[in-house]
Amino acid sequence: MQIQVQSREGQAHDARATRPPSRQTHPVAGGNAVSLETVSRAYVDRRGAAVQALADVSLQAVRGGVLAVVGPSGCGKTTLLELICGLQQPDSGTVECEPAVLMPQHDLLLPWLSAVDNATLALRIAGVPRAQARREGTSLFEQLGLGGFERARPNELSGGMRQRVAFVRTLLSGKPLLCLDEPFGALDAITRQEMQEWLTGAFLREPRTVVLVTHDVEEAIVLADRVAVLSPRPGRVVSELTVQEPRPRSRTDATVIALRERAMRTLADSRAT
Repeated sequence: MQIQVQSREGQAHDARATRPPSRQTHPVAGGNAVSLETVSRAYVDRRGAAVQALADVSLQAVRGGVLAVVGPSGCGKTTLLELICGLQQPDSGTVECEPAVLMPQHDLLLPWLSAVDNATLALRIAGVPRAQARREGTSLFEQLGLGGFERARPNELSGGMRQRVAFVRTLLSGKPLLCLDEPFGALDAITRQEMQEWLTGAFLREPRTVVLVTHDVEEAIVLADRVAVLSPRPGRVVSELTVQEPRPRSRTDATVIALRERAMRTLADSRAT
């Protein structure tokens, strides 16, 4: 028996029901919230051909830290997040992590619900009464600069505001580990920079462990404590960079510029090999 799980890129992933579980959701030893050891994952495309997405990936995310993962298109970044969130199982290797929630690239807000009701959807599904859920959502709206927009419908919000609501929804899931998949990829450059600044503040107000996938190397360095660089498919970790500059960071900081150039050289070298 085979289960076909459709990914964001439209790839049909082959997950065999007989595969033994190799993912554990519990606190990971050593202060890590995520630990991947020699993880590989392949899928079968629509033509029936086997495609290797990830190969022998070993990666850790420190509890309470922000890890960014960058790499070229098709290198398995989304697959990596889906493995961490338990939406896929690895073909080999082990994935150990705390309970995680995935925030996809598109906000997926329900058009008939208000902003606060969209944000509190997980609470309502869990059985929390509407009035209590709205109180919790309204409190976070106030903390994160969304006060006054609780009753707005999604079509009344800008792209950046919709992404803020989606982030609050992710926080209200209650999971200690947040997996953000290109959260600002669909936004224009000006709004994207504004959202990066907003997210930096949100990390300070609502600290969680975060794994952020992005194509934007500069964004990764501005937001994260560590940056893992993946090679072209099959994705392998070819470099890990530590960002010691305190937040908030500016794109023009010398440290940010130097790390960006170092990451870009690593990406160029990985394409050449």
